[in-house]
Amino acid sequence: MCGIHVVDPAAAFEFYRDVLGFEELMAVPEYNLYIVRSPQDPDGVGLLLEPSDNPVAEAYRRGVYEQGLPIIVFGAPDVRAEYERLSALGVRFTGEPTADQSGTSAVFDDTCGNLIQIHQDE
Repeated sequence: MCGIHVVDPAAAFEFYRDVLGFEELMAVPEYNLYIVRSPQDPDGVGLLLEPSDNPVAEAYRRGVYEQGLPIIVFGAPDVRAEYERLSALGVRFTGEPTADQSGTSAVFDDTCGNLIQIHQDE
């Protein structure tokens, strides 16, 4: 399990499931508990969408976002294709995909208080 703090776990669950394509692993709205997983690796790591209601967690989430740093990096087989697909769905990227010796990357806003990086190894 890997957790990321979000402003609104229910909204994050909808975005990660409906826009990014993650699958529901667990949703218990009465406890504000939402976990998604990659459809490419159903036995892999679950992503816990944690509420930022703790002042320490919120300060960290906000600080990382304000510095323009991605909170997590997801691998993508083709960053350019994923950039085009997500852009068509209205996802806001901070810029075009960029390439360097480590690969190709792009960063987008998850609408829930975080920047997410997608990366393709070269």
